[in-house]
Amino acid sequence: MRFHEAEKIHLFILKGMDTVKEDSTKVAAEIRGRVFNIQRYSLHDGPGIRTVVFLKGCPLRCVWCCNPESIEREPHITFSEQKCIGDGRCVEVCPTGARTSEGYRVERCTFCGRCVEVCPTGALEFMGREMSIEEVVREVEKDRLFYESSGGGVTLSGGEVLAQKRFSVQLLKEFRHRMLHTAIETSGFAPWEQVREVAEACDLVLYDLKHMDPDMHTRYTGVSNELILENAKKLAQIKEELIFRVPLIGGVNTDSENIRALADFVKRTGVEEVHLLPYHRLGESKYTKLGREYSCEAFTPEKETVDEIKRTFESYDLKVMIGG
Repeated sequence: MRFHEAEKIHLFILKGMDTVKEDSTKVAAEIRGRVFNIQRYSLHDGPGIRTVVFLKGCPLRCVWCCNPESIEREPHITFSEQKCIGDGRCVEVCPTGARTSEGYRVERCTFCGRCVEVCPTGALEFMGREMSIEEVVREVEKDRLFYESSGGGVTLSGGEVLAQKRFSVQLLKEFRHRMLHTAIETSGFAPWEQVREVAEACDLVLYDLKHMDPDMHTRYTGVSNELILENAKKLAQIKEELIFRVPLIGGVNTDSENIRALADFVKRTGVEEVHLLPYHRLGESKYTKLGREYSCEAFTPEKETVDEIKRTFESYDLKVMIGG
């Protein structure tokens, strides 16, 4: 299979994210991953009540991304100007001079988190911290009663879980050992063996399909869809609990030609269930906190459009859910 040069670069970066010098004496207790959020009581990331563990690092650059803080593997400190009271505590405790009365010099920041600790209003937030398997499990276990009563569990999301393959696999194995239902949310953009290993370690795979045209996919996500579609076909052959999810991005992928191509692809894989996820702009404020511009010009599709798309998928004898 031939890939665009840009895609080769993205794959190289993805592999690099998870490159670790292996030591045969290391055990799972020593494995650490970079997490930027643990969201409890989620109802839309798999069955039942769930806790979602968001991992940092993603090889895609989707223009509509609602979690921009998840893209880079490195940590971030976000800033909400409207919460800042200008008391200067962050400047006083900064050991590197990154925080000054004139502003923030990110190139000097070591992300020690001292400024976040002393901020009285929460204007500064730390995004991305190293966590052990034990630390993540401890947080997830807090809601075990809710999982057991609702048929829920834990979902690994991101970012991209495949970008931290070693950590993801060990974490999923630990949850399985503890009899918790596990799911992952993934773009599927990784070498097949990496996809297979993570998928086999969990119960349910929620697999995103964004666009069937490779050029359009590259335009809006930064990578071609060739590897993603190839992995999707392979995964459908070995994973019984597999659901395809389609983000409905107005002006990007909601045209009838693309929707029919998506429905036809899903049908041919043998997967029976599709979740449609209408686009929203709820993540727009995060770009401001990160000091970035939200350049996406997509729009939320109207209810009539979403209903028509749902009927199109159903015409292929597929089970369709809006949301999920």
